[in-house]
Amino acid sequence: MKEVAISEFKAKCLGILEQVRKTRTPILVTRFGEPVAEVVPPSHGKATGRRLGSMAGTAQILGDIVGPTGSWDDWEASR
Repeated sequence: MKEVAISEFKAKCLGILEQVRKTRTPILVTRFGEPVAEVVPPSHGKATGRRLGSMAGTAQILGDIVGPTGSWDDWEASR
């Protein structure tokens, strides 16, 4: 595992993260020689697929969705 000083990590953060992603090798971030963090590549979990619109076409409309839901006599405020 490669060690990187926290000052270098701060200056080159995006490049280091990209290196971890590409090489899949963890990097230990140190401060005064003591470990403070470990940057590890993400685990390859199951792909969740598309979220937005994933339920499209699964609903069914039953009845009239535009018309009134009841009569005015059912509402106390209309009396």
